[in-house]
Amino acid sequence: MSDISIILDKKLNTSQEEVLETFKEFLEAMIEKDDEKLYEIMDDNYILTHMSGKRQTKEEYITEIMDGTLNYYKSKIIHPRISFIDETHARLIADVELDAKVYGIKGNWTMNSEVFMKKIDDKWFLNQWEN
Repeated sequence: MSDISIILDKKLNTSQEEVLETFKEFLEAMIEKDDEKLYEIMDDNYILTHMSGKRQTKEEYITEIMDGTLNYYKSKIIHPRISFIDETHARLIADVELDAKVYGIKGNWTMNSEVFMKKIDDKWFLNQWEN
């Protein structure tokens, strides 16, 4: 059983499904603390903006996942809307529910998320996540 669930309110086309699948793989890697997968799927210029406004680079974010500062247990992607800026840039907007222990605080958070991805050599990479 997957720790990621998706609630869709409309059918996605193949390109949109590819973007959503990449985001799902990213969330799974966060939960599983799979640093190899995180390094693979995140663009080198990745920036995460937490709900608090704190901004982190790819390296900072992966480090805090691996050292136990950030612990993720389950996630739900709610009504994702995926659009394409051009052939190599996509934007995913969704409520993302996370069951997590973050900076010592355990809880369930629902974040109104905006995720930007870019396609390089036919593969999608996470570039930015705004919460």
